[in-house]
Amino acid sequence: MEIKTYSKVYRIVHWAIAISFLLLLVTIFLRLTWMNKNNMAVIIQDFLPDTGQKLSQEQAIALAKKIRQPMWDWHIYIGYVLLGLFSIRFILPAFGKMNIQSPFLQKQSFKVKFQKWTYLIFYACVIVSLTTGMMVMFGPKLLQKPMEEIHVLGIYYLLGFIAIHLGGVLIAEFTTQKGIISRIISGSRE
Repeated sequence: MEIKTYSKVYRIVHWAIAISFLLLLVTIFLRLTWMNKNNMAVIIQDFLPDTGQKLSQEQAIALAKKIRQPMWDWHIYIGYVLLGLFSIRFILPAFGKMNIQSPFLQKQSFKVKFQKWTYLIFYACVIVSLTTGMMVMFGPKLLQKPMEEIHVLGIYYLLGFIAIHLGGVLIAEFTTQKGIISRIISGSRE
């Protein structure tokens, strides 16, 4: 079996994309859990009676949104970084780096075709997520809500891809491609 090596450019882009996705997931996780506007509104309303102040539910939610806005701004900034990284990712094949492999080639095993299809579907989903995110930010007001609804669905493909990717890497590491993890980190087998 051929031992695949990874260039420095490949590794930098791979890990920059991976870190960006993880940071995006953190912002999504915080928004859905601890920094959920309704949960934060309850905390604010529970605190205020001790200070002699009172806010309506709507006011508490508005305040909660303001408190979490800087964290959500980071989601947007990381989205821009990811847009740049994927632009680089799709330009690199023109320079002979990080080629996008075709699942349509003859004489490929089912496993190899599955891997290539997984990446193509992942790339298509990322393009949809980046496009809808940009439409939410800069598109016509009329399209903002439907684009946001599509954009929110991105968490499902992302979590699915991460599970498949990590599972595949671990299977490869412990079966036919020993050293794949060290090669994607350092570029060499050791």
